[in-house]
Amino acid sequence: MIKFSEDEKRKKRAVLFSVQAQGVTDEENSASLIELRRLVKTLGLEVVGAVTQRRAKPDPGVLLGPGKLKELAGYTGGKGVVEGFSSKSGDEEDEEWEEDISPDGSNDDATDTGDIKEDIKAGVVVYDGEITPRQLRNLEKATGVEVLDRTGVILEIFSRHAKSREAMIQVEIAKLAYLAPRLRASHIDGDRQGAGIGTRGAGETSYELDKRRIRDRISELKRRLVEIRKEQERRRDRRKETFQIALVGYTNAGKSSIMRKLTGSDVLVEDKLFATLDTRVKTMQPEGFPPVLVSDTVGFIKKLPHDLVASFQSTLDEALAASLLLYVVDVADPAFRPQLAVAKEVIKEIGGEKIPGILIMNKSDKLSETEVETLRCEFPDGIFISAHNIDDIAILRKKVLEFFEAGMVKEKMVIPYDKGRILGELRTRAQILSESYDEKGTEITFRTLPETIAWLKKNL
Repeated sequence: MIKFSEDEKRKKRAVLFSVQAQGVTDEENSASLIELRRLVKTLGLEVVGAVTQRRAKPDPGVLLGPGKLKELAGYTGGKGVVEGFSSKSGDEEDEEWEEDISPDGSNDDATDTGDIKEDIKAGVVVYDGEITPRQLRNLEKATGVEVLDRTGVILEIFSRHAKSREAMIQVEIAKLAYLAPRLRASHIDGDRQGAGIGTRGAGETSYELDKRRIRDRISELKRRLVEIRKEQERRRDRRKETFQIALVGYTNAGKSSIMRKLTGSDVLVEDKLFATLDTRVKTMQPEGFPPVLVSDTVGFIKKLPHDLVASFQSTLDEALAASLLLYVVDVADPAFRPQLAVAKEVIKEIGGEKIPGILIMNKSDKLSETEVETLRCEFPDGIFISAHNIDDIAILRKKVLEFFEAGMVKEKMVIPYDKGRILGELRTRAQILSESYDEKGTEITFRTLPETIAWLKKNL
């Protein structure tokens, strides 16, 4: 049995902290911290504590007030102060410390952090928001350990889960964009570099050189991504005349499980946040009906960094190419309503709010019958299913086919025998009702979309 040293164990423990701004309720703050806890757990870290402070606005230097900062440092063994730093110095001399009030209304200066046992001391501090480079330096000095913000945690998860070449490039671009402003000019290795072979101009510091390398690397990665996206656009153009649906929703809502059941594919299914980062398109083969392409998209999350949203534009483009969106919700999650709002907001941001959608209330098997009936009244258009129930999946499949059938029209045509290729293509785009043969060709009665009929007439 492998035994870890206490130092190694501490590196696997994390303490969370947040600043609850005015207008944010305790419930909203609690839900955000619960989500951050899940994100940190996905990284393989154990959460040993959480510190929250209500403030009109975060302190510009260390986010927290002095009492809460000491409480946070108590979890890590840090000093809880930043030597030589004062929030009232320089251009911030008018800033006032806010009264340090805990959510229960007590003054945090009374907090005793000396009783925190060594076996729960943390080696990582995680903030539920974004940290500036200056705040990062100060917090690391005060706590004595590594400090991450929410964006950094999400980027690390994305980095671990990316599998395809496109996803890995997208994540690297986002990570470099995040890293660039956080590079630190070293006092030790910050001497000026002399001009010479391999350098661009005399007198660059190592800090400036690192920033230039990052810019060059991002430019190179973006050029590669352009070529990948051109190929994806060509593939999407070839699928324009087919039936397409896209699964969208919050991360870990069960999109991949539903895709697996609808298509019979063996896509990855894990109870983790952001288990799916790569664009995946599988085919549903209904009997007596044209194939339906099913796209699984990257999951959404509250406070998802804008750089990541932009980086995964090609993944979201799969949703824009669909004729129908399936909004998948983990109805067993108490926070599913704001999660659904986040998903709809992201779809609106990318211009897909006019695409028809069906609300899928997944994991309803985890609720009582009374809870389900109450939600049915609140969401009368929702389809309540469990991705693991074959009968529920059959109902969902029927609803999807009914949607496409509503837009189909009936047509009868004769396809000449020398146009066999067109007949083969038609079988993949239409519901064949009957076929007969005479000397002219194949007389076929079918139902399909008006666009397909226009394509047929153009090619016959």
